[in-house]
Amino acid sequence: MTTPGSWHKSDRLGGLRRFAAAITVLNTLGHTLFGFEQSWAQPLVALATAYSTEILLELIDAWSKRRTPRFVGGVRNFVDFLLSPHITGLAVAMLLYANERLWPIAFATATAICSKLIFRAPLENGARHFFNPSNFGITITLLLFPWVGIAPPYQFTENLDRLGDWILPAIIIVSGTFLNARFTHRLPLIAAWLGGFAVQAFARSLIFGTPVVAALLPMTGMAFILYTFYMVTDPATTPNGSRAQVAFGVAVAATYGLLLVTHVVFGLFFALTIVCALRGVSLYARAWAVTRIRGKVAVQAPVIAKEA
Repeated sequence: MTTPGSWHKSDRLGGLRRFAAAITVLNTLGHTLFGFEQSWAQPLVALATAYSTEILLELIDAWSKRRTPRFVGGVRNFVDFLLSPHITGLAVAMLLYANERLWPIAFATATAICSKLIFRAPLENGARHFFNPSNFGITITLLLFPWVGIAPPYQFTENLDRLGDWILPAIIIVSGTFLNARFTHRLPLIAAWLGGFAVQAFARSLIFGTPVVAALLPMTGMAFILYTFYMVTDPATTPNGSRAQVAFGVAVAATYGLLLVTHVVFGLFFALTIVCALRGVSLYARAWAVTRIRGKVAVQAPVIAKEA
């Protein structure tokens, strides 16, 4: 039985398969029915970049460690290996807007995939990347190329009528809640993020006079819903424990509020990147402290034995 704080391999694969299917359906419907303003070429370029970069990095890593590449072992294993870059590529292509240019999408996708190999922190007797890949790729691209922006939030329901404006978000919320409850076990994080967002909205209204309705308005958009259920809850780059999840969600909300107060745009993406970076630093600091304590114990052990 899977406990709320754990993330077993079966949950990981099950979650990846369903997240990959969900984002594929969303992108397909988005480009055919909903009104996505990017061209079809952009998700295709993003997927090609994501697949090729992931395979290349895996081949290099496997060669350096003299092991078999993880995608070897049959078609099913190969498909499972590509689930993660598939999700990353489609997320980048769906959320970034670079007009007709394709290379910023390729750059953001390659940056996202490379971040998983470059930025790794000690965790659970191994090392794990601590930046959300797609969010990191989007953040770096926004910082380096100011003329690249975020896809307009209205594109998710641009071609839908009033009934569709309610049905689509409801489907995303229900499916996202199920996936996070069943596979990622990140409901405490979602609750903390939503609660923290509401608190920072009321705080900005109380301190700076921001209209409460305007401060809470982002919560009603499809982009916010997708961010809540499919980005901020990434199980590979967020803590497992319930208390740690709550702290992580509140931290993202608080950082978002601070960024808005200082008039920084694209606060959702920057806030998550900042909190992930701080978590990575804390993981390194914890590992250093444990190593230092073990070193002291090893030095003192012979002295204790002699006195005995």
